Amino acid sequence: MGEFFVSNHPLIQNKMAMLRNKNTCTKEFKEIISEVAMLLCYEATRHIELVPAKVETPIAEADVNVINRGFAIVPILRAGMGMLDGLLTLMPTAKVGFIGLYRDPETLNPVDYYCKLPPDVSERDIIIVDPMLATGGSAVEGISVVKRAGCKRVKLVCLIAAPEGVKAVQQAHPDVDIYVAHVDDCLNDHGYIVPGLGDAGDRLFGTK
Repeated sequence: MGEFFVSNHPLIQNKMAMLRNKNTCTKEFKEIISEVAMLLCYEATRHIELVPAKVETPIAEADVNVINRGFAIVPILRAGMGMLDGLLTLMPTAKVGFIGLYRDPETLNPVDYYCKLPPDVSERDIIIVDPMLATGGSAVEGISVVKRAGCKRVKLVCLIAAPEGVKAVQQAHPDVDIYVAHVDDCLNDHGYIVPGLGDAGDRLFGTK
């Protein structure tokens, strides 16, 4: 079973309180989501293997450790876009792919409408980002999409998860590590996380 990491870091928890607040404006909401995503990326990349190398300092040659593997960040549209800049701040050389999914309001199942991945995506470590892990349908399908493209090393980074969503991802993709800022109580009858923070896409882009 892949790692399931729930952050208890004070900075993340404080920022999550601000995200949940219905009075937080769109500008602040965007900024905070990016900040939390960056902090979660720090955790999601903690166990990356390093290789020894040498560099010349202004004084002498130094033995150092470096990352020598490629990464791709794949936001699930549209809400995942709010997390992208935070990850790119820490990983500016990462390539970016996009997966477009929406949830059918009646069946709650994910519907694919767009996919654009880097040509060499199968050779990279993949970090899929989506603020809300609710039913798990979109995350499961997003992971399936990158696996069908040949990706072997996949992580999922979300802000808030419902137990139902975590279970769905772990059952469908037991090899995938999941990183979240908080696990909430449950889903309501409409498939929204309770207490959650509302519709992340609407709050990011001011569409509600």
